[in-house]
Amino acid sequence: MTAIYELRTYTVTVGKMNDVIALYQSEGWPALSKHPDRLCSYFTGDIGALNQIVHLWKFKDDADRRAFWAGVFNDPAFMNFARQLRPLLQKQENKILLGAPWGPNL
Repeated sequence: MTAIYELRTYTVTVGKMNDVIALYQSEGWPALSKHPDRLCSYFTGDIGALNQIVHLWKFKDDADRRAFWAGVFNDPAFMNFARQLRPLLQKQENKILLGAPWGPNL
């Protein structure tokens, strides 16, 4: 069975990145880190697309992905974080990716 990856890109309102970073550090990551380890990494832009937080997640399959997010969205601490985060974002984009049949995959 081939793993699937979820690439999430959050575009932050200009001028609010410091608020988003502080919120992730104080509430977002503590809530997410209680759940199964599926995160590959978080990134912020330095050149090009600014005001974005990009994160890549790896799941065994779609059922694993859905079960993970169901658990996260049923977590009151995470949902409290999400309520505070949403007004700071302009948009969210999610992509499901499959590892190419050549070269390395995480």
